[in-house]
Amino acid sequence: MPAYKIAVLKGDGIGPEIVESAIKVLKGVEHLSGHSFELEEGLIGGVAIDQKGEPLPQETLDLCLKADAVLLGAVGGPKWDNLPTSKRPERGLLEIRKALDLYANLRPAKVYEPLIGASPLKEEVVRGTDFIVIRELTGDVYYGEPRGIFLEGGKRIGINTMRYTEDEIRRVVVKGFEVAMKRRKKLTSVDKSNVLEVSGLWRDVVEEERKNYPEVEVEHLYVDNCAMQIVRRPSSFDVIVTGNIFGDILSDEAAVITGSLGMLPSASLGERYALYEPIHGSAPDIAGKGIANPIATILSVAMMLRYSFHLEKEAKAIERAVELVLEKGYRTPDIYSEGCLKVGTKEMTDAIISSLEEAWQSF
Repeated sequence: MPAYKIAVLKGDGIGPEIVESAIKVLKGVEHLSGHSFELEEGLIGGVAIDQKGEPLPQETLDLCLKADAVLLGAVGGPKWDNLPTSKRPERGLLEIRKALDLYANLRPAKVYEPLIGASPLKEEVVRGTDFIVIRELTGDVYYGEPRGIFLEGGKRIGINTMRYTEDEIRRVVVKGFEVAMKRRKKLTSVDKSNVLEVSGLWRDVVEEERKNYPEVEVEHLYVDNCAMQIVRRPSSFDVIVTGNIFGDILSDEAAVITGSLGMLPSASLGERYALYEPIHGSAPDIAGKGIANPIATILSVAMMLRYSFHLEKEAKAIERAVELVLEKGYRTPDIYSEGCLKVGTKEMTDAIISSLEEAWQSF
C-alpha cells in the first residue's frame, strides 16, 4: 500500500507538544492497521517569522501542495503581537486556507458522558449531543465586494457585501450532504431567507441538491431560531450546514455547550486539499510545561483519517480510545474535576495509545 503523505506544521506555543502527541497516536494506528504515513515538517506562524521572515514561507506552501493532508498545531503568541497585521503569525493560517482553497470548515460538537458536568447546560438537555457544524469558509460578507469605510454626505459609512454564487453554495451544501450520509442522515440548513435574498438562493440550492440524497432528512432553520434550538435541543442535530458568518457564530456557540474547548478538533476541506487542527489557540502561557490537552489534535487526526484517507475503522478506533481513557478518569488540568486522575500531556497521550488496541478490536 502507498504511504499517505502528511505535511506537519507544528507552529507556536503548545503546537509542537500537541502535534507530537497526535503523531504518536498516528504511529499506533500505523502499527495496528498496516497503513503507512509519510510525515514531513514545515514552518508556519511565529516560528516561521523567526526563521524565515514570513508567516507562511513558500517552501511550506509547496510542501502542503504535495501532501495528501495537512496537520496543524497552533499559531501566534505575544512575542509577535506588535508586528503589522500582514506579517503576524495568524496571517499564515489565512494564507494557507486561501492557497489550498479550503471552502468547508467542519467543527464537531460532541459531549462526552464523563465530561457532561462541564457543560453549562443541564445534563438532561445536553446528554447525547454529537453534531457537526459545516461552515462555508471562503465567501459571504467577509469577502464580498464592495467593502470598506466611505464618505457619503460628509459622514462615514461602513459597507460589507454579503455575496454568494450558486456554485459556492452548492459545493459546501454537497459536502454537507456527503457528511450526513456517513453519519445519522440528517441535515439542517441554516439561513435567513425571510429577509436576505442571498439566503433565498442558499435555500433554493439546498432544495435542488436534496433530490440527489433522498435518504437524508432535511431541516431548514433561520439562523436566530437555530441559535436557540442548539441550546434547547442540541442532541437533535446531526449536520448543520451554513454560510460563513452564520457558521462562525454557531460553531462557537456549539463549542461552548460542550464545556471543553480542549477536546474539539476541526477540519477545513477543499476539492483537493484538507487541513486539520484543534480549535483552540497556541496557549503560550502553558507552552513547555507538559500540561496541554492533546485530545483535540488527536481527534483532528481521526478526522483526517476519515475525510482525507477514508479510513473509517482507524478513525473510530482513535475516537473510541479517547472515550475509554476519559471513562477511566484520566484528565489534563483543563478538564480536571475532583476525584479524577490529573495527568500531563505525555501521560494522556500514552493512555490513549494503550487503549488503541482495545478500541481497534471493538470494530
